[in-house]
Amino acid sequence: MNWREEYKKKCMDAAQALEAVRSGSRVWIQSGCGTPSPLVDALVARAPEVRDVEIVHMMTLGSADYTKPEYEGHFRHRGLFLGANVREAVAAGRADYTPIFLSEIEGLFVSGALPLDVVLMQVSPPDAHGFVSLGTTVDCTLTAARCAGAVIAEVNERMPRTHGDTSIHVSRISAIVETSRPLLELCAEPPSELHLRVARNVASLIPDGATLQTGIGGISDAVLTCLEDKRDLGIHTEMCSDGVIELMESGVVNGERKSLHRGKAVVTFVLGTRRLFDFIHENASFEFRPICYACDPFVVAQNDRMVAINSALQVDLTGQVCADSLGTKPYSGFGGQLDFIRGAARSKGGVPIIALPSTALGGGVSRIVPVLEPGAGVVTSRADVHYVVTEHGIAYLHGKTLRERAEALIAIADPRFQGELEDFAVRSHYLERKAATAVYA
Repeated sequence: MNWREEYKKKCMDAAQALEAVRSGSRVWIQSGCGTPSPLVDALVARAPEVRDVEIVHMMTLGSADYTKPEYEGHFRHRGLFLGANVREAVAAGRADYTPIFLSEIEGLFVSGALPLDVVLMQVSPPDAHGFVSLGTTVDCTLTAARCAGAVIAEVNERMPRTHGDTSIHVSRISAIVETSRPLLELCAEPPSELHLRVARNVASLIPDGATLQTGIGGISDAVLTCLEDKRDLGIHTEMCSDGVIELMESGVVNGERKSLHRGKAVVTFVLGTRRLFDFIHENASFEFRPICYACDPFVVAQNDRMVAINSALQVDLTGQVCADSLGTKPYSGFGGQLDFIRGAARSKGGVPIIALPSTALGGGVSRIVPVLEPGAGVVTSRADVHYVVTEHGIAYLHGKTLRERAEALIAIADPRFQGELEDFAVRSHYLERKAATAVYA
């Protein structure tokens, strides 16, 4: 049987395809803009026939109805990075959160520590040789598909074909559901003036010829708008957004001075709009790779002048970074933050950056805090932190004492909160009152 005949035999509707999910199955769902919504809907519709199905994924777009209270006992979600569609369920105890470095997720599948029964993914139509492309979202899904017992693919004619390690042959797919629908999009808000002020400080640390990693969020998007005067930038990151388009079209990002994968923008997935999907389609400037490669700190470090830009929810006066939880409530995940912070720290000329607004809740609370909230998780340890950037300036912490760290962080906190931060630092014997008054008077 040639691959075209095999393809036709595997085509079916979503309800038929999802019969592969049985009670007790563990199901992986592709994330981001690659979320296979018709397959997810069919999975939820199967709830009356199954129990104790574990659903595993990172941040998906669209609804996650399987986390609703009425599906308890039928489905339970295991989140490896949380999006807005599952946070409430995790907070309520109906779903679980696994703190883990992004680069280590695929190792769970390969080792058998987290065996997968079924993978739900969205791919492009096959090429002349029977290979489909995972398009926007390779992430951990390609490895998951290589490890799982059954692979169910939504073949969407609107999914772009991307270059790199993005392909899987029709023979490896168990069931095919053909669609023609717009992909789910993530539309970034225009950068606020606050985010731009932080971004300008971040941009001042980026040298010509740097290779960039930008995480998810408003500051990372704002940084991309502040780089027009840079030259020969490269990209090596877990994800990128629409903001890279102008930089690549203008030649600011060309990868010419990269020391690894010269001329290529290395990514594992994109989060953006149709404009970005069209831009990456058959674009040889991009090289999509699985997360276990692109986010490996030892690979990241091979990029000279590696600049890692990541955000935080809180930073305490000793430099501990909370980025995944609000107190005891999980909010997002480890993501690639520490993978890239450590990779950039070991890069020749590397610049590891934690960037955040100095306040939250409309200026009502400081993000530079005396101590992290009770129960808050530390994603990046104080020994890993180099630069912390707010709209008020840049603090360099690496190799600094607790006194020096407190001084530097108070200096970039919102002035309205500097007094109480200073008082705590004095009471904790990080600072002496006389010295503190001299610095912050």
